[in-house]
Amino acid sequence: MDIIKQIENIKQDLDVQLSKVDNLKALNDLRTKYLGRKGIIQQLSEGISELSIKEKKEFGRHLNQFKELAIAKINKIQDKLNEEELNKKLSSEAIDVTLPGTKVDTGHSHPITKVIEEIELLFISMGYDVVEGPEVETDLYNFELLNLPKGHPARDAQDSFYINDEMLLRTQTSPVQIRTMLANKDKTPIRIICPGKVYRRDEDATHTHQFTQIEGLVVDKNISVAHLKGTLELLARKLFGKDRTIRFRPSYFPFTEPSFEVDVSCFKCSGEGCSLCKHTGWLEILGSGMVHPNVLRACGYDPEVYTGFAFGMGVERTAMLKYGITDIRDIYINDLRFLDNFNYIDGGDINES
Repeated sequence: MDIIKQIENIKQDLDVQLSKVDNLKALNDLRTKYLGRKGIIQQLSEGISELSIKEKKEFGRHLNQFKELAIAKINKIQDKLNEEELNKKLSSEAIDVTLPGTKVDTGHSHPITKVIEEIELLFISMGYDVVEGPEVETDLYNFELLNLPKGHPARDAQDSFYINDEMLLRTQTSPVQIRTMLANKDKTPIRIICPGKVYRRDEDATHTHQFTQIEGLVVDKNISVAHLKGTLELLARKLFGKDRTIRFRPSYFPFTEPSFEVDVSCFKCSGEGCSLCKHTGWLEILGSGMVHPNVLRACGYDPEVYTGFAFGMGVERTAMLKYGITDIRDIYINDLRFLDNFNYIDGGDINES
């Protein structure tokens, strides 16, 4: 039959063309040419209607054999080309595991975080609890129970962010002390520190409208100024070096009586006088005092039985003194060049390194 011979000739042509294929694109073109919807095999099958019944059977058998053979040969070559492609890719992307690794930059603690953690670890070792409270506070806890009634001039100095007449962003972490005393009227001693964000309308090179405070509170029987002084000396030495001394200067805070501003001997000049301490030999670090009897009484403690001391410090100011930061705004701009300066400090004392 001429048509059978035609199939044999096409089969030979396919073999010749397959022998020349060296890439997947050429192979796919051949697949389309022979096995596509308009390919050679499809065209041959369309001519089967012109044959007799006997010829149709013979032709159909040869055509199906050719089709199966063509598919098998094309798939075999495709597998071969895929393997060659994979080996080539693996060779070009080979990794030499003996080469040194690429240095990956890692994060590190922010100076504010370092100062907070250092203070927390010190006071936890002394038996204090770390307590937190809400940043949106009531006027009652933020002012009135701290002996600052409505109209008190000290309120103006805080320049608060009020939400309404009774709610505001807290201007200090002292409300946490009030909440703790109210929740523990029958439990003493109270020994806590309160780190957290506070808010005031103030912003320049040394102040910002949002900053961080840490306050401490101790309430028990027979607590005296001597306990306060010993605690703050230990804190100053931990933060600024083992040779530091402190001094108390009389001051005024509505919630403590007596009240003191506390200075630490300059760690840069050891009290001799330098530009950091403005040639005084001292650096102001915090405010403190004995808890005012009115505050104790308002929180359910008899001031004839219980006494206590409190202190508060700005973490940003402490970090600025400790690490030599000249502008408080640098702390918050998140410039990695600035933060990288603290990568070598691992929670220890920079002044002892």
